[in-house]
Amino acid sequence: MTKLRVGLLFGGHSGEHEVSISSAQAIAKALTASENLSKYELQPFYIQKDGLWQTPEVAQQVLTSGVPLPPQTSKPQLWQFPSETSAIDVWFPIIHGPNGEDGTIQGLLTLMQVPFVGSGVLGSAVGMDKIAMKTAFAQAGLPQVKYMVVTRSQVWSNPCIFPKLCDQIDLALDYPCFVKPANLGSSVGIAKVRTRQELETALDNAASYDRRIIIETGVVARELECAVLGNDIAKASVVGEITYKSDFYDYETKYTDGMADLLIPATAPADVIERIQEMAVQAFAAVDAAGLARVDFFYVEDTGEVLINEINTLPGFTATSMYPQLWAASGVSFPELVDRLIGLALESSSAAESNG
Repeated sequence: MTKLRVGLLFGGHSGEHEVSISSAQAIAKALTASENLSKYELQPFYIQKDGLWQTPEVAQQVLTSGVPLPPQTSKPQLWQFPSETSAIDVWFPIIHGPNGEDGTIQGLLTLMQVPFVGSGVLGSAVGMDKIAMKTAFAQAGLPQVKYMVVTRSQVWSNPCIFPKLCDQIDLALDYPCFVKPANLGSSVGIAKVRTRQELETALDNAASYDRRIIIETGVVARELECAVLGNDIAKASVVGEITYKSDFYDYETKYTDGMADLLIPATAPADVIERIQEMAVQAFAAVDAAGLARVDFFYVEDTGEVLINEINTLPGFTATSMYPQLWAASGVSFPELVDRLIGLALESSSAAESNG
C-alpha cells in the first residue's frame, strides 16, 4: 500500500510558536505509531518566527530538540518553499494563533490545491475573530454573556471622547468584566477589570494588540469544554472541566504546569452535559468549521444557564491538551484521532472537488 505523505506544518509567526512545536511533537509521534506507520510518511516543515520555511531535515531537528530556531541575521527569503512541499498528499497544519488558525495559512494551502486538516478560510477566520464569532453565535441563537465592541480609534481618541466611551461601557456592562483583543489566541492581551481605572488601562493595553476590542461581562460559572470531530456531520465528545487557582484562565495559567487541572469527564447534570454537546455541534456549524474544534462554555450552577464562550478551530494538540484528552475519554486514542482527522481532510477535499 502506498503511504500518504503528510506535511506536518508547525512553528509560524505567532506568540504561540512554542506551543505549536509541542503540538507538532505529539502529532509526529502519533503519525509514526504502529497503527499509522503503514499508512503515512511523515514530512515535517518548520516555519521560523521570521517566516522562513525549513526543510523536513531541519524541521525534524526542531521536533527532536523542542527548541525554536533563532531568526536569520539577514531578511529571510519569504515564499521560498522547500522542494519537498510539492510531493505532499495532505497537510496537517498545527500553527496556533494569528497567521496559523485565522484563515491565513488555510488560504495558502487552498491555493496549493492539496487537502489539509481543519477548517477552511471562512471557518478559521470566523472562529479566530471574537467579534465575528459572537455574531455567528447570535445568529444561530446560542446564548452568550453581554458584550460590547469598541475600536482602537475610539480608545486612542481625544481626551473628551474616551471618558464618554468608558461611561457607555459602565452603563451597559457590570463589573467585573473582561477586555479582549478581537483577534488573538491563548488569552494574550486579555484583562479582568473591576474598576473604572482598570477598565481604562485594559482598553489602552488591548488597543496595542488589535484595532478591534471586545468587552464582556464576567459571570460566576464553571468552565466546561467539549471537543467536536467531523465535517458536515460532526460529533461531540464527553465534556471536560477546567479548574484553576488564578484569577482567570490567562496565558500563564494555560501553559504553566500545575496551574490548571483538567477534569474529564466533568461532573454536571445529564441534561446540562447533553445541552453542551448539542450547542458545541451547533457552534461548529455556525462558524462553518471542519475537522476539529474545541468549544468552551460557562455553566452557571445557580441558575442552570449554559452560555457559550468561544470556539477554537485549532486547539492545543499536545498529549496533555484538553482536545485529545476529551476524545481519549470518548474512546478515540491519540493515533486514531490523528488518523481520523486526515481522513476528514481527504473527505472535505473530495467533496469540494465534486462541487466544483
